Amino acid sequence: MPKAKHTDTAPATLALYQKLIAGQPGAILKGDKMPYVSVNGRMQSYLEKDGSFGLCLPDEDIPAFLKKYRTTMFVSYGIVKKDFVLVPETLFKKTKELQPYFNRSFAYLQSLKPKPTKK
Repeated sequence: MPKAKHTDTAPATLALYQKLIAGQPGAILKGDKMPYVSVNGRMQSYLEKDGSFGLCLPDEDIPAFLKKYRTTMFVSYGIVKKDFVLVPETLFKKTKELQPYFNRSFAYLQSLKPKPTKK
């Protein structure tokens, strides 16, 4: 029997992420232990085991997002992730408010040259 996907993610948190992904045509949920979305070989968003949510934004959108939502850059395994903001839990639960940022992130990454695959 195949191992269940996303076993380290709380079901309610995963459901919110899936709802957000459903609002962006072409976005596909990936990852067995760490749910994520990638575009052109680049990480677009992902959920950590602790439920924190990181979202890649264009450089020009980051300062306003940080100020508006009183948040910080995303930190994963002790490393500040360039271009990623920490989406506050309160915003993560508001799909309608978060959706435009998610979609802008997706469009931004689609506009970049695809990263070469390692395969």
